[in-house]
Amino acid sequence: MKKDIHPDYKSVIFYDITSGYKFLTKSTMNSQETEEWEDGNSYPLIKVEISSESHPFYTGKTNFVSKAGRVERFNQKYKKAAK
Repeated sequence: MKKDIHPDYKSVIFYDITSGYKFLTKSTMNSQETEEWEDGNSYPLIKVEISSESHPFYTGKTNFVSKAGRVERFNQKYKKAAK
């Protein structure tokens, strides 16, 4: 294997700016901002807009669109053109 071709894989803090949720994980991403974690060490801080804490699929706050209404509108729209 070639040396020095892989990015550094290190611990970073991901911060969901929508919900305020933070979690520590490993990543190749880097940031100039750092923050101190619960263990007393300082890690790079990566800000994200959506995480599992704020994503509608994982939180159960998904809005389901009625497919019946879409089909009816489609049929009404193209029924006139077919005649």
